[in-house]
Amino acid sequence: MTTPTVREFNPELTEIAQGLRFPEGPIAMPDGSVVLVEMFGPRLTRVHPDGSTETIADIPGGPNGAAVGPDGAFYVCNNGGSFTPVDLGGMMLPGGFNRDGYIGGRIQRVDPHDGTITDLYTECDGHPLRGPNDLVMDGHGGFWFTDHGIRDTSSRTADLTGIYYAKADGTDIEEVVFPTDSPNGIGLSPDTDTLYWAETHNGRVHQRTITAPGEVLAPAPLDFTAVLCGLPGYQMLDSLAVDGEGWVCVATIVNGGITAISPDGSQVEFYSTGDVLTTNICFGGDDLRTAYVTCSSSGRLVSFPWPRPGLRLAHQ
Repeated sequence: MTTPTVREFNPELTEIAQGLRFPEGPIAMPDGSVVLVEMFGPRLTRVHPDGSTETIADIPGGPNGAAVGPDGAFYVCNNGGSFTPVDLGGMMLPGGFNRDGYIGGRIQRVDPHDGTITDLYTECDGHPLRGPNDLVMDGHGGFWFTDHGIRDTSSRTADLTGIYYAKADGTDIEEVVFPTDSPNGIGLSPDTDTLYWAETHNGRVHQRTITAPGEVLAPAPLDFTAVLCGLPGYQMLDSLAVDGEGWVCVATIVNGGITAISPDGSQVEFYSTGDVLTTNICFGGDDLRTAYVTCSSSGRLVSFPWPRPGLRLAHQ
C-alpha cells in the first residue's frame, strides 16, 4: 500500500440538475440523460440534459447504487432505508440507523418501461443482506456488489459484511470476500481481471485478481498489494468508477471530490467539487470524457471534463 503525493485540481463544474434528494448511482445513458437513484426520494430518476427530471420508479427503502443489466433493465442496490435523513443548514446528510423505517437490504430489478420492481436477492446462505450499496456488471451474466452494512450507534454495533457475486437472472448469489469493513464503491479494471472496492471509514481501496466469474484469488498473508491505496487524514470513501486507462476514481467524503488513483497506486489526483458528500461518478458523452458526479449534500448532479477517456461498462 502506498500513500503518494496528491495532485489537486479545481475543475469548472457544470450544474445539470438540483433539488435531488441525496442522488447516487449515476448511469450515463445513450440518449444523453443520466439515470440515478435518490436515496431519500426514495426513487429511481432520469435526469434529462436540460435538467428536467422524471421518476422511473418509486423504490421503498433506500436505493443506493444502480447499473444497467444484460436485459436492459436497471439493477439497484437497496440499503433498506438504513439512514435517517438529516437537514443540517441546508445540507442533506445521512443520519443514524433508521430502525423504524428499515425494511431489510435487497438487490432489485427495475423494469425501464413500466417501473415494475422485482426483489432478486434479500439474503445469501441464510444471512440477510444488510445494506447493499454499489454494484458493477461483469458482462458474463452476473454482477459484483458490496454490502455496506449498518452502524447502529443506539446499540453500539457495526456489521462485518462482504463482497458478493450474483447472477442477474436471480438464480444464484455467493459471498466471495469476507470480512470487509463498510465496503462501498466497487468496479472492474478495463481488462476485467481486477476487482476493486473502497471501504468508507478506513479510506482504503482494495483489489483482488479475478480468476473466473465470481471467483477471486485470495491474497497471501501480509500481502500489502491487496490494498491499492490508502488515503491519509480524515477522508472517507464512497462509490467509484474506473476510467479507460485503469485509474480508480473514488468519490471522497469530507474534503468533497473525486480521488483518482493510478492502476499501480503510485499517482493520485484529487478533483474538488465543493460538496462534502460527493458520492459517485460515471462517464458519458460521445468520447466518454465527461465525468458525471453526484453531489449529495447539495442535491446536485454536475459534470466536468475528465482528463482521460472513461470506460464503457458492460451493457452500457
